[in-house]
This record gives sequence, C-alpha cells and structure tokens, in this order.
Amino acid sequence: MLAIIVVCLLLLLLSWGMYEVGRSSAGEMSAVPHNKLGGSYNMATCLQKKRAALCTQLAELTRQFQMIQAANDNLAKQTKLLSKENNRLKEELDFFEHVMAGNTKINSGISIHHFSLKKDINPGVYRYTVSLVQGGQRPKDFNGSLKFFVNLRQNDQTKTVLLANKNTKQNFNVNFKFYHRIEESFKVPPDSVVESMKVQVFEQNDAQAKLTQTVELSL
Repeated sequence: MLAIIVVCLLLLLLSWGMYEVGRSSAGEMSAVPHNKLGGSYNMATCLQKKRAALCTQLAELTRQFQMIQAANDNLAKQTKLLSKENNRLKEELDFFEHVMAGNTKINSGISIHHFSLKKDINPGVYRYTVSLVQGGQRPKDFNGSLKFFVNLRQNDQTKTVLLANKNTKQNFNVNFKFYHRIEESFKVPPDSVVESMKVQVFEQNDAQAKLTQTVELSL
C-alpha cells in the first residue's frame, strides 16, 4: 500500500511538472511568432519599397517612350522631306522627258509651267506648287522674285493677303536657268476659307510684274 501511494505521488508530481512546462512553452510560442512577424514584415515599409520600384520602372518606361517618340518625329520629318524632294525630282524628270520628246513646247523667255493650290490634311493648312521654265537659245540665268497673294473669305468678307516668305520674311527670290519649282504651305485662321491664289513673277530690279497667274483651290 505504501508503494502504491508513493507511485501515485510521483505520477502526480510528474503530471504537474509536465503541465507547467507545457504552459510555459505555449506562452513562449504565442509571443515568439508575433515578435518575429513584427520584425520581418511591415506593411508601410513593403508598400514604400514596391512604390519606389514601380516609380523607377515607370521613369524608365517614360524615358524609353520619349526616345521612341522623338525618333518617330524625326523619321516623319525626314520622310516628309524625302517625299517632297521625290515629287520635285519626278516632276522635273517628267518635264525634261516631255521637252526632249517634243511634246512640250517652251516659249522663249520666262513662263509659268505649273501652278496649283490644294488643301492639306491638317486643318487650316494649304499647299501650293509653282514651276517656272525659261526657254530660248542659250538663256541666261533668271534672277528675280515671286509674290503670292491669297484670296480668302473671312466672316463673310473677301480679303487678299500677301503671303510672306517664312525664311526671309520678304519676297521669294529665285535664280535658275531652265527650270525652277517651289512647293510650300501656309496656314490661315480657323474662321477663314481660302478660295484662290495669285502669283506674280518679277525680274530683278523691276517693279513691274513680268508674269501674273491666278489659280483656284483644287477640290
């Protein structure tokens, strides 16, 4: 009986000790994850780091887009210039081919071979082209200038505006022997509608126009 009582007391002490150890371990386990979680993850810090990374990526993408846009703008300008030069060379080639074939007769002296006015795809922008030729035996270089007058309608009123050369702010100076071509554009206010255009050809040091021609707007 004494041995049984001693064994029961030992088992009771052992159970109490295991209970205390388990309770203290549970308390430590419940505290440790909170401390570790607080030290390894912070919502504000995480968002700040991700925001900085996204801002860096966005800045890089913006820079690349600006570079691509600038390259496209330069390419568009070069394409426009090449197209303009190609049209000029094509017209000159067709003209000289017709002259060599005898299909085009050139009068002696200066004359207007071609004059046209068209509306551009951009609002309020108009494009015009004029070609000058000079015939005769052994012609000298023609030195002179051109004046362009735009006939437009604005607020139900008809007006004539002298077109200024955007390069020199003066008349369009020309100097050639056989053939010369001008292709330019101009812009009018939104409330204006261009109806026609007139060109005058002046020889150097001559106040009287040598040639005058008016062209209607081509639809």
